[in-house]
Amino acid sequence: MEQKFAIKLFEEEKVRSVWDDEQEKWFFSVVDVIQILTESIAVAAYWRKLKQRLKTEGNETVTNLHGLKMLATDGKMRITDVADTEQLFRLIQSV
Repeated sequence: MEQKFAIKLFEEEKVRSVWDDEQEKWFFSVVDVIQILTESIAVAAYWRKLKQRLKTEGNETVTNLHGLKMLATDGKMRITDVADTEQLFRLIQSV
């Protein structure tokens, strides 16, 4: 599976993204998008709580999310939850 990493800008904020040639779609970092939407200081905690709430409600979107390695702020490749465009729109509705 060949992946192409990119940084997308949304309202001048960075969103880590990766193109998957095999599935022919973009995947976006969930925490980056949540950070932009909520302006939360503790975005990781916000995402954990939201993910827990959505799982309790039986939300399939959270269950189907992938974890991919992306470049973190410390310069290391770390696994982060990613969503394709359709999953991302469903998560945005929940935020």
